[in-house]
Amino acid sequence: MLQAASTGAWLAAGTAGTLSVVIPAHNEAETLDATVSMLTMALESAHIAHEIVVVNDNSADGSGDVLAALARRYDTLRAIDNAPPNGFGFAVRKGFDACRGDAIAIVMADGSDDPADLIKCYNKLNEGYDCVFGSRFIAGSRVVDYPIHKLILNRLANTFIQLLFRQRFNDFTNAFKIYRRQVIAGVQPLLSHHFNLTVELPLKAVIRGYSFAVVPISWQNRKHGVSKLRIQEMGSRYLFIVLYCFLEKQLSRGDYIRHRD
Repeated sequence: MLQAASTGAWLAAGTAGTLSVVIPAHNEAETLDATVSMLTMALESAHIAHEIVVVNDNSADGSGDVLAALARRYDTLRAIDNAPPNGFGFAVRKGFDACRGDAIAIVMADGSDDPADLIKCYNKLNEGYDCVFGSRFIAGSRVVDYPIHKLILNRLANTFIQLLFRQRFNDFTNAFKIYRRQVIAGVQPLLSHHFNLTVELPLKAVIRGYSFAVVPISWQNRKHGVSKLRIQEMGSRYLFIVLYCFLEKQLSRGDYIRHRD
């Protein structure tokens, strides 16, 4: 069952248009072929005009060679390199700069996101929302092989954000989300260098007045490679960006809230 929420009654008119899929990739040679191939097949089957922008984030495992081969196979794929320093946030922002689409989605390179959910989110965006957020923890969602210690920390972090911002949405930390291009422009400047970008983007969209819908999604743990998220390193970065957004919400007096046409 689809769930929807809105920060206001207004919904952007018109369809979302061409979809850009941004995939940040750091040492994902084992997963990129399957991830790109499955996404391409799903988007072509759904007849969605699209491009797939894979950002090679200073990989040292042959990811660049895999991407070169994929680019020869799929003319909708563009592979770009992110100059040092590396980091998830830097790579996603590089992808945003390169995108040409009217709607922009973030998909993980490790195969944890279901391509069918991307189609579902894109179709939901076409109902007139500014953003669509996937949640792994609502009715209709599915989670496979989530490491228990990460799951506990995830639920604690998201509950903290929910309470602080008085939001029902319960999966801010998940990267899998889709935004209209004007939302990406409207949440600038982006500060996050690393995985805390997954929190900064939706929080800024919410507090700056963009409409959003929430849909249940599936997630499964990677089958190859190792996770790039290091909880010990990211805790303070997540807290920083959450508090930064909270201060904007409390003290900016609405200076950054979007203006309706």
